[in-house]
Amino acid sequence: MRLGSAVLALAVTLIGVERGHAQSKVAAAPAVAGTWQLEKGKVKTDGPKTVVIRPDSSASWGKETVRWRLKADQIMIALGGEWEIYKLKLGRDRMTLSGGDLTEAITLKRIGPPTPRPDSIPIPPDPDTER
Repeated sequence: MRLGSAVLALAVTLIGVERGHAQSKVAAAPAVAGTWQLEKGKVKTDGPKTVVIRPDSSASWGKETVRWRLKADQIMIALGGEWEIYKLKLGRDRMTLSGGDLTEAITLKRIGPPTPRPDSIPIPPDPDTER
């Protein structure tokens, strides 16, 4: 799967976390956690239309699970052992991602809470600390 799909999923996650960070100066994963659906913008045909972002730093779409991290106004998604970095704008129930491997900005709408990650699916390693 191409990074564009991973970017969409991760961007959704980071936007929520960044919103919490801006409000409290402490990263608040629950602000970005949830189930998000593509509302505006284009992703590849096989790219994710729905992304689940969890407070445990994992995000999933389809059969893909990635690690995410927020940094200032960016969301970083670990895919293939490297971070893909996207600019993140977080609203109450919408997040917008741009940059990275995206050719245009995308907007995601929160449609519900995150579903739990099955115990059988590990959180991917952090490229900065786990090689």
